[in-house]
Amino acid sequence: MAATRGKRRGNRRPMRKREPAEVVWDPKTKLGKLVRSGQIKTMSGAIKTGLPIREPEIVDVLLPEIDDEVIDVNMVQRMTDSGRRVKFVISVAVGNNDGFVGFGQAKGKEVGSSIRKAIENAKLNIIEIRRGCGSWECGCKKPHTVPFAITGKSGSVKITLKPAPQGIGLATGNVAKKILTLAGVQDCWAFTEGKTKTTVNYAKAVFNALEKNTEMRVMKDEISKIGILSGAIGIAKDKTEDIKQAPVESQPEKKPETAKETKEEKTEKEEKKEEVKAEPETKEKSTEEAPSSESPDNQKNEEVKDETKNDEPKSEEKPDEVKAESETKEKSTEEASNAESPNNDKPKSEEKLDEANTEEIKEGEKQKEGE
Repeated sequence: MAATRGKRRGNRRPMRKREPAEVVWDPKTKLGKLVRSGQIKTMSGAIKTGLPIREPEIVDVLLPEIDDEVIDVNMVQRMTDSGRRVKFVISVAVGNNDGFVGFGQAKGKEVGSSIRKAIENAKLNIIEIRRGCGSWECGCKKPHTVPFAITGKSGSVKITLKPAPQGIGLATGNVAKKILTLAGVQDCWAFTEGKTKTTVNYAKAVFNALEKNTEMRVMKDEISKIGILSGAIGIAKDKTEDIKQAPVESQPEKKPETAKETKEEKTEKEEKKEEVKAEPETKEKSTEEAPSSESPDNQKNEEVKDETKNDEPKSEEKPDEVKAESETKEKSTEEASNAESPNNDKPKSEEKLDEANTEEIKEGEKQKEGE
């Protein structure tokens, strides 16, 4: 019998793994129906309606990138007739790291199920915070810190959050740092009072301060001065886009081309090449035709000018010795002319007068003879 039993056990089929059934959300509240129909598309729009958030699926639909952080796990015991009963109290914070944050608690016998309950409760308590540049040391008008000083209290713990300039970071405790990072605050100073070792009260005090941040009334002039913005801004996305755009050089995109387009482009390129080749030929022809169009008289004048130009430098370019000889010859001819008879010394004007006088005298004698 034992052998047969063993054989039967070996021939059994393996167990099939059951796939988890897809949960279909059937909204029951008015806000849930508006979100499911697509009338409300943002978390800030859902909060502005004033309707309470009673379903965690609303947050899952409107904020799919939400993160959660377990802040405290506390074990609680209760003594009964049958013995001690142990339960776990879990505190969780949720946020999208960009203007939305929530805090919730849950209690249960198991840690896993109680964590899931706490996350759902935190999603139901989600709030929208304001950010700006409230520090007098900065003045950049960017939403990196708390816009003004705010205080929160829970139990004996009292905390004040003050705006800090860019680059300071979160000068707070570890518990406050977790909640502020989920809220999207990058720089902040924190001043605490009371017993901060009780992490639950410390976390509740920080969340209370952020709630007062949303409830504070602010004038329009101060909003423009400080640069206050509420809700999601998309800082993380803008940074990644800047990093991608800075080093990468813009390259022309290659578009898909059809066969007809490629043929047309080839013909255009060939025409351009022919035009480029034809341009120098036309220039040469124009230069050849220009001198032929001139008249023959102009050509002769130009030839005469060229000859004169060629002769001038020859006459000018005499050596010094030839010049000296010509000067000596001129001097000798002048001396020889001066050495001639004195009759030649008379000026020409006197010679003309003498000739005129002789002619008058001859005419007078002829008249006397005729009488």
